[in-house]
Amino acid sequence: MGIIGVIGGSQVSSEIYRLAYEVGREIGKRGHILVNGGLSGVMEASAKGAKEEGGLVVGILPGHSKESANPWVDIPVVTGMGEARNVII
Repeated sequence: MGIIGVIGGSQVSSEIYRLAYEVGREIGKRGHILVNGGLSGVMEASAKGAKEEGGLVVGILPGHSKESANPWVDIPVVTGMGEARNVII
């Protein structure tokens, strides 16, 4: 089991969303942990894919509220760092 980070835009085309979803599915299917920014777009799609395959999703959130995480995040980590939180991922 590994830990795999996925970073991408919050506003993406349907094609990018689909690709991120498939990446998440593969991560979950192979028993890895997905770490991402926990919000929308690529982050949401990859988290959804991972969860649908039984994976664990950690969301490194930019703000101060865990409620901002998308519904597929298992472990929300609030940072208050804004986009600088990407260095953690």
